[in-house]
Amino acid sequence: MIQTVEAVVDASGKVRLLGEVSVPGPRRALVTVLEEPAVVPGQAALLAEAALADDWSRPEEEAAWSHLQPGT
Repeated sequence: MIQTVEAVVDASGKVRLLGEVSVPGPRRALVTVLEEPAVVPGQAALLAEAALADDWSRPEEEAAWSHLQPGT
């Protein structure tokens, strides 16, 4: 079965897979290097965190999500 998974190639040429691949043994693979720079997984969430922190910390938000907190 052919599988496709996103990867990042660093400046030294090392390939890091960003997803899981399941194969029963060694397999051939093709790597296509795209023109777009790599995006660090979760980077958008980290950048948005500071902007949303004020909203997340409001008492109304704490009350709304309190049922998901352990021990409450």
